[in-house]
Amino acid sequence: MRTSDWPRMATRWTQLTLAEDDPAHLDVDFWTSVMRDSRSNAVCISAGGYIAYYPTRIPFHHRSTYLGDTDPFGTLVEAARGLGMHVMARVDPHAVHADAARAHPEWLACDAQGAPIEHWSHPGIWLTCAFSAYHREFTTEVAREIVREYDVDAIFANRWEGYSGISYSEAARRSFRDDTGLDLPLRERDPSDPAWPVYVAWRRRRLSELVSIWDAAVKDLRPQARFIPNLGAFAARDLEPELVERVCPMFVVDKQGRSGIEAPWVAGRVAKRSRGLFPDRPVGLIASVGPEHHQHRWKDSVAPPEEVTTWIVDGFAQGALPWFTKFNATVSDPRWVPAVVTAFGLHARLEPVLSAMPVSAEVALLDPSTTGQLRTGAAHTSPDDDGFYQALVEARIPFDLVAAQALSAERLRPYKVLVLANSEQLSDEQCAVIRAHVAAGGGLVAAHQSSLYDGHGAPRDGFGLADVLGVDLVKPVRGPVKNNYIALTGEHPVNAGFGGAGRVIGGTRLLRVEAREGTRVPFRFVPDFPDLPMEELYAREEPDAPAVVVGEGQGRVVYFAFDLGAVFWEALQADHGRLIANAVRWTLGGEPAATVRGPGLADLAVRRDEDGVAVAVVNLNNPMAMRGAIRETIPLPPQTVSVALPPGVQGATARLLVADTETAAEVRDGRAEVPLTGVELIEVVHLTWTRS
Repeated sequence: MRTSDWPRMATRWTQLTLAEDDPAHLDVDFWTSVMRDSRSNAVCISAGGYIAYYPTRIPFHHRSTYLGDTDPFGTLVEAARGLGMHVMARVDPHAVHADAARAHPEWLACDAQGAPIEHWSHPGIWLTCAFSAYHREFTTEVAREIVREYDVDAIFANRWEGYSGISYSEAARRSFRDDTGLDLPLRERDPSDPAWPVYVAWRRRRLSELVSIWDAAVKDLRPQARFIPNLGAFAARDLEPELVERVCPMFVVDKQGRSGIEAPWVAGRVAKRSRGLFPDRPVGLIASVGPEHHQHRWKDSVAPPEEVTTWIVDGFAQGALPWFTKFNATVSDPRWVPAVVTAFGLHARLEPVLSAMPVSAEVALLDPSTTGQLRTGAAHTSPDDDGFYQALVEARIPFDLVAAQALSAERLRPYKVLVLANSEQLSDEQCAVIRAHVAAGGGLVAAHQSSLYDGHGAPRDGFGLADVLGVDLVKPVRGPVKNNYIALTGEHPVNAGFGGAGRVIGGTRLLRVEAREGTRVPFRFVPDFPDLPMEELYAREEPDAPAVVVGEGQGRVVYFAFDLGAVFWEALQADHGRLIANAVRWTLGGEPAATVRGPGLADLAVRRDEDGVAVAVVNLNNPMAMRGAIRETIPLPPQTVSVALPPGVQGATARLLVADTETAAEVRDGRAEVPLTGVELIEVVHLTWTRS
């Protein structure tokens, strides 16, 4: 019997995205073996929308020209159900063929002159407008036909928002004017146009209404069925929170891999970002078996197996469900298959423990939002956030993300330290939450322009958190500044470990601040001096303005008056990473309750319940860690997992879940320490204890 709680049981996903010619040569036996060998328990299969892969009866629902009298979608659904799998039907309504465009020009997205917009990649087809009858009526009927005719649990919609820019179709113009009394904005992200922020909110509301309409349409036919929108790389930030709470049982995040200089921990960040907004909802992280690149698309090829496995494993270690996608059912290069089988097999082995224990961390990095953007999400982060994220990974400090939209006293309660990498926009209400966190003894690490703008993006006269940070703004940001340095002034844990250096590299964008009474200043800016000619390369004046300010009252606070995260991400100078780590450890009051010591690059995830702790160590040690695709994963050198024992616990037993063996746990100074060797891709140390 099908039940409505299936999203929590569908934990390993195969997605097959069909090409138009696939019905002519679909190898169902091959795909059945892939689903079985990967231990997938759920599948997402192309069904309709732009192309129908079943014998649709809806006018202008374009059947594959290779369909003939076959039903590839139905055949694959039957094969998956034979393996006991959950099934999603994929639809894509972002474009239509020429015959539909001629018959229904009112369905099409239009430019500012009212001309239909041709597809940017494939001439001869046309982009649709999400605010037209095509989405509200035609796509609804497609979803209903699929749910009525096939045994599916959900409709999964890709590119369901239609044209990503402003569509000036008559339907969009009329709807926006009727709802707001305004004309559509003429340019995107134009702060001088009062219609732009209104449009952003209107678009979010109307898209949310679409999701609600489609969800109700499928549930009307099959009560346990759901409509699941592909949320791109943006978690649920494009939808109204009330709608998400009501109709979204799970999220599917379409960040299929890393490219360029993205770090290998990006998959884990996607998982954290989703949990940071809606921590109780399962999230599937789509991984492409092909290479990813910002400017190029090679969707019918394969990425190195090491890249694919690392992406999937880091994602599920941080809480995302593994989901792989293959574009085109014809397999001309099968090297991705063992990689998927390996990664999915690891998840299946670890799932019984990891799924039963909630993720736990003492440190939270605030995931900021910016007013006036259509989207704020996983693919669009600032260098400040990237730099702080990288520093915390290198420092082996387990941490979570908390979305700014969800910031509340309740959400901060589990955390001892909150980190603001550069949270420029904070409302008065958000500032009050942070102020209360520190007043209750919590730690705060903040950098650069955090709280200088209100929740609407308007500049304040000073910091909204001036009383908490212990600083007052004297002069606004200046830069980029070359050749800046910060001098160590006095001994403090924040400036420890710099090997006797009198000064280290500073920032590129600096704020002039004044430290309030009762604070300390462990670093001050060295006044500017030339970087050329080389003979002029010397300081003329003594250090003066505060660069780092620390305060210790009810809670500990560190403030950096420069772009610390951004400059660390750009230059990757070790001193900046050490400075971030020092600040977090000091505000935390010492080492994290659970951490791992040892050389190499590893991403940590900690889960905890009353009876124990599970520490996942994902090996990111590879020659291509910060550039390009991983081609070789180097086993981690010996590590030591260290976990603080809770009160009343005298000892602990340890088990390595991947190695499937018991191991020694030595108790020393109130901490259980477990040696770890030979970590190739991931190991999970599961410590359990009994209370005396």
